[in-house]
Amino acid sequence: MSLKIEHTVLDRFLRYVKIDTQSDPASKTIPSTEKQKNLGKLLVKELKAMGVQDVKLDKYGYVYGTIPSTTKKLVPVICFCSHMDTSPDCSGENVRPIVHKNYQGQDLVLPDDTSQVIRLKDHPNLADQLGNDVITASGTTLLGADNKAGLAEIMDAANFLMANPSLKHGEIKILFTPDEEIGRGVDKVNLKKLGAKFAYTVDGEKAGSLEDETFSADGVLITINGVSAHPGYAKGKMENAIKIASEIVASLPKDKLSPETTDGRSGFVHPVVMEGMAEKATIRFIIRDFEDGKLKEHADVLRKTMEKVLKKYPNSSAEFKVTEQYRNMKKILDQEPAIMANAIEGIRRAGLKPIPSSIRGGTDGSRLSYLGLPCPNIFAGEHAFHSKHEWVSAQDMEAAVRSIVHIALVWEEKS
Repeated sequence: MSLKIEHTVLDRFLRYVKIDTQSDPASKTIPSTEKQKNLGKLLVKELKAMGVQDVKLDKYGYVYGTIPSTTKKLVPVICFCSHMDTSPDCSGENVRPIVHKNYQGQDLVLPDDTSQVIRLKDHPNLADQLGNDVITASGTTLLGADNKAGLAEIMDAANFLMANPSLKHGEIKILFTPDEEIGRGVDKVNLKKLGAKFAYTVDGEKAGSLEDETFSADGVLITINGVSAHPGYAKGKMENAIKIASEIVASLPKDKLSPETTDGRSGFVHPVVMEGMAEKATIRFIIRDFEDGKLKEHADVLRKTMEKVLKKYPNSSAEFKVTEQYRNMKKILDQEPAIMANAIEGIRRAGLKPIPSSIRGGTDGSRLSYLGLPCPNIFAGEHAFHSKHEWVSAQDMEAAVRSIVHIALVWEEKS
């Protein structure tokens, strides 16, 4: 079936990225930044204008909505989900999106900082965009395609479905979450209120890609208790916790087990924060792998490294704490093969080649799957996320809209 969609996705995207929604890992509030609700309020207003039902922005910053069923069939309720926050890794304030029409492979020099140049040789996926309209930021901020492209795509798809009730689909739920970028995206989600059986996050990269496998993830906190002394009289007494922590990090493998030396299905140990004073210091690590058992192996490498370094400092001690973060969603999704099969068919009907793949990271779908809502990830078209070189094309966003609509129609057809 060919869909004639008068797309609103680009206009929506250009509106949404101008709203600063960065999350804050240091915050104790939910959402971590109140400004995320500014976008939530706009989304609620637009959803209500379409006629979407049960629209609500709750106190935690989650947006819910329902597209009513248009069929007499009993169809599983599906949900499409994206996150509203942008990464704290790069500024999201005063984003100025630029549309580079009819891209022809040229270097994209970003005008607000001309040292920021997006080159085809550095971004090989740009080779798929010749003739397309590529959107970037202006050089001083990220763009926010991760995940405002997904938001705009779900909103455009919802707009089309609400305007075309003759298309047969089951009940569809919409969920927009805060704080995904800091690992708290589903901490306060109300799955009973949502009422979906299956879901799809719209937060992937290359057009046509869909992902049913993520890393499994743990966090490790090492606390070093050193020995402090007046630096003028410290000889033979001081055991500086900062130096001990630094030595632990420096002693980790140089040629393996780190993000900068691994790809494919290889996991890693990665220090993300180190802070402290001479008497006490902490190091926070993330541990990632596709196989749960290897998380323990990687943690053991880290623990043994810590213990080896501590032997040099007999009066100091260390604490080693592992915290589970999320698990590979493939174990859950394999139990419900229709989820991927229907997504593959929907993407194919949208005119794309489906590209099943794995994520070297996690999504809200990882945790949603283990909370009882199986949830793979489909493409949004976002590239070079968390950086000033982030980009997306209008045509890939339109392809994502078509894919969302077709997936909904396939679920009705196959029920």
